[in-house]
Amino acid sequence: MGRIFVLMVSILTGYQVRALDLTTPFASIDGGTLALSAWHGQPILIVNTASKCGFTKQYSGLQSLYETYRDAGLIVFAVPSNDFRQELTTEDQVKNFCELEFGIDLPMAAITQVSGPQAHPFYHSLMQETGFQPKWNFTKVLIGPEGELVATYSPSTRPQSAQIRRDIEGLLQ
Repeated sequence: MGRIFVLMVSILTGYQVRALDLTTPFASIDGGTLALSAWHGQPILIVNTASKCGFTKQYSGLQSLYETYRDAGLIVFAVPSNDFRQELTTEDQVKNFCELEFGIDLPMAAITQVSGPQAHPFYHSLMQETGFQPKWNFTKVLIGPEGELVATYSPSTRPQSAQIRRDIEGLLQ
């Protein structure tokens, strides 16, 4: 329904809908790169994270959500960022913290800018297309299987909230 709604709005308003940048890779916390386009056909929950934030405990919920739905196709992608000055200094510190404290095995980017003029191209395209950009850590963006924006969620929306689960389950059916 999200794609149809965006298409209808663009037809009615004459607004030119551009695609989100899903092809520019993120540096991976494990080395190499990760492109969102590699997960075409799967829903992706993208979350900008920080290790020293009051919402950091949401890592447990993100991992649990990933474990619950990964076999059905969900990708949960963490994007550590120091944009709000609450991330550890190095990728090794972030990776070790996430693995030791929360047992994280979901895909993770290296420390990445998510807001402002130096934001990663995915976040820049999200801002250009929708006006949405993270205003704080643990902002969540749900992308549908065809690369369409399905929903955005505030940092206070817990990963296992009924709203997020309902949106994800709707994409997996």
